Amino acid sequence: MSEQFIDQDPQETQEWIDALEAVVEFEGSDKAQHIIASLIEKARVHGIDIPYSANTPYVNTISVEEQENYPGDLTLEHKMRALLRWNAMAMVARANKTTSVGGHIASYASSCTLYEVGMNHFFKGPKHELGADMVFFQGHTAPGMYSRSFLEGRLDAERLKNFRQEVDQEGLSSYPHPWLMDDYWQFPTVSMGLGPLMAIYQARFMKYMQARGLAQTDGRKVWAFLGDGEMDEPESRGAIQLARREKLDNLIFVINCNLQRLDGPVRGNDSIIQELEGMFRGAGWNVIKVIWGSGWDRLLQKDKTGKLVERMGEVPDGEYQAYKAKDGAFVRQHFFGKYPETAALVADMTDDEIFGLTRGGHSPRKIYNAYKRASETVGQPNVILAKTVKGYGMGKFGEAANTAHQQKKLDKEGLKYFRDRFSVPVSDEALENDIPFYRPDEDSDIMKYMKSRREILGGALPERFDNAEPLPVPPLETFKMLTEGTGDREMSTTMAFVRLISILLRDKTLGPRVVPIIPDEARTFGMEGLFRQVGIYDPAGQLYQPMDSDQLMWYKESANGQVFEEGINEAGSMANWVAAATAYANYGVSMIPFYIYYSMFGFQRIGDLAWAAGDSRARGFLIGGTAGRTTLEGEGLQHQDGHNLIQFDHVPNCLTYDPTFAFEMAVIIRDGIRRMFNEKEDVYYYITAMNENYSHPAMPEGSEEAILKGLYSFKKTTAKAKHKVQLMGSGTIFREVIAAAEMLETEWDVAADIWGVPSFNLLRRDGIETSRWNMLHPEAPAKAPFVTEMLAGSEGPFIAATDYIRDYAERIRDYVPGKYYVLGTDGFGRSDTREQLRKFFEVDRYYVVIQALKALADAGSIKASVVTEAMNKYGINAEKVYPVYA
Repeated sequence: MSEQFIDQDPQETQEWIDALEAVVEFEGSDKAQHIIASLIEKARVHGIDIPYSANTPYVNTISVEEQENYPGDLTLEHKMRALLRWNAMAMVARANKTTSVGGHIASYASSCTLYEVGMNHFFKGPKHELGADMVFFQGHTAPGMYSRSFLEGRLDAERLKNFRQEVDQEGLSSYPHPWLMDDYWQFPTVSMGLGPLMAIYQARFMKYMQARGLAQTDGRKVWAFLGDGEMDEPESRGAIQLARREKLDNLIFVINCNLQRLDGPVRGNDSIIQELEGMFRGAGWNVIKVIWGSGWDRLLQKDKTGKLVERMGEVPDGEYQAYKAKDGAFVRQHFFGKYPETAALVADMTDDEIFGLTRGGHSPRKIYNAYKRASETVGQPNVILAKTVKGYGMGKFGEAANTAHQQKKLDKEGLKYFRDRFSVPVSDEALENDIPFYRPDEDSDIMKYMKSRREILGGALPERFDNAEPLPVPPLETFKMLTEGTGDREMSTTMAFVRLISILLRDKTLGPRVVPIIPDEARTFGMEGLFRQVGIYDPAGQLYQPMDSDQLMWYKESANGQVFEEGINEAGSMANWVAAATAYANYGVSMIPFYIYYSMFGFQRIGDLAWAAGDSRARGFLIGGTAGRTTLEGEGLQHQDGHNLIQFDHVPNCLTYDPTFAFEMAVIIRDGIRRMFNEKEDVYYYITAMNENYSHPAMPEGSEEAILKGLYSFKKTTAKAKHKVQLMGSGTIFREVIAAAEMLETEWDVAADIWGVPSFNLLRRDGIETSRWNMLHPEAPAKAPFVTEMLAGSEGPFIAATDYIRDYAERIRDYVPGKYYVLGTDGFGRSDTREQLRKFFEVDRYYVVIQALKALADAGSIKASVVTEAMNKYGINAEKVYPVYA
């Protein structure tokens, strides 16, 4: 409505309002909604601009009349929550009496009820007939989960005493870390924003497993517990449209809206609940707001003027935070006191009664009804916005304070307050020199109730286990078209990878387990044939006639398709890969995911997810396509990768390779299947692939083991020459090294042994492990690193060249038994041909020759003038400025 509009007939307007009121009273809200929607639709037909709002009033979505009775024992559950909060607090406070390991009390104090309603009535465990739900626990609430496991008898007091102390004793991880607690945590979530993103893709992968007949998942849910401050992360919001588009009604977000992030209010001048409601409703989610506890119901029913709802909606979050940090008198004056109508509503209440009005996230009945509605929703993802108080129950020792997140200690007065606030049966004497845990007797009503509820729901959570059947390893002969060489035929290692995938897809056992994931570059990588072969997964199937349907490789989508074609979305693709790579633990079925993408858009873009994959014990293959600084012609600075191999090596359980030839690719991937899916090692692979076409030789006999360790003999020279060098390389630049060896022999009378180095990173790891062993065994005969053993006795200096920054090949310098020289591609990439790029970065065959000759000159084997002669012959400008760094 225009701000200048003046209602000339307010009586007529009131008649329309009265008519709507009558419809609501006599025919119900559904009929009223239908009439309003019809009017809006007709208005738009007439070109009337109707302002859109995705927000509803600042009240609970589920009315009192719609609420169902709570099915549990409220008294016992109240006592149980008190003990859970106490033990969670005690765990953190104890640890920080003698250490400075940190921890958080306020987060679980805030969200305890949210979890416990789920634990007692909704979250299905591993023994449930429908299968277990997947729960993404918010990272900072880990003490609460340990506290529950302590009451259940899964963790003893000694484990709780060792909270955040894992080195010299069996301790408990700070946050959910499957790598450190592999039988307990399922999902790492404390790198905020990853939980919501991974939960969406896990829910989607759950549907995929059902659609492809690989797991029965119809009755399973994915619950993601999130913080309102966490929702500012781009990853938290970035995939919500996918959940709506694919109708992920198995997904439930529970956002704990305590209105505070780590240092203060989330939206001090605004309302985070209303903001999130608008965002999720606009994206097509079912939004359920749980704002007010049961004590407010009476006041809302008394509010005949609507002033209370108006007041609720106009107060900013910063002020709501202050109400819970003050007292009832403050709330009476500053909240209810603004309007006479609202002040009158609480005139018969004491200040303590006013302060005792709880928020919806602390009301089991309100939460139960929200969970039930979300669980029963069909065709939409769900989000529950539950308003709570950070540090609930901590009083002046942190409740609703800006410092609540940092609260990790309580003095004696604080401990006694906390104890009394929750009626925990711990004496003053017990608190004199200790902060004791409390666990009721096994035959107590509380313990019987807690265990019976979990037994009904299928067992304890969280729990992680691997009961997937080992997969068979195909014999190397299966890939003989790749290991026997291509002869005169040329292809790229990317095409070698595609052929390898095709071979695996034809395998009756492994084929259904292969999960190809592509962001939006299938045609770039030559993988469009998979569209026709196994189809693109889309739960809707294909609702249109594709424009290329008359072609051999037409764009085929299918409800049970096998390929994920994710669009331009590396983070989502990686989250999907993590879901597939952990299927062995979450579905009891091993899947073999291959995610191929532009290597430059790898670790530096999704590094947080790559690290989480390591923590998750993911098993699968990441393929960095068009890898290397110079292999990708024309694309320029932001596409040419010279460093992701080093970055992926930072993940301790990621194995990295830079193969040159098809036989290397086949050997590496086959062995990856053996290690990950037959022997169940918790590792994953990053393997580069290039789009440069060339012929591929047959695999050197007996080189398989050496290839896997990272260094193999490609060719031993038989030339009779005055001098000798050792040339090493990987990836696409290895071919320049091979060409340089021939030039050295034919033009400079220098013989060269040629070494393939599929992984400088693995050689470095072996060197570190060997050096450590030698340090700790000073009286034993020293061991030699693998690279030292392989190169021992080799004549001449060693020259290595790769398509990556020098640091990559430099990583083995300490283990090379001789003078070692490195060529690499430091600096920004740029647009040009491969030949020009390699000349610019000084890694082509000519520079390899120059470096080899210079190394011989350094050793006194040839004159320095020979190097100058070679530079002149190849047109190399000694005064060229190489802008490695600005």
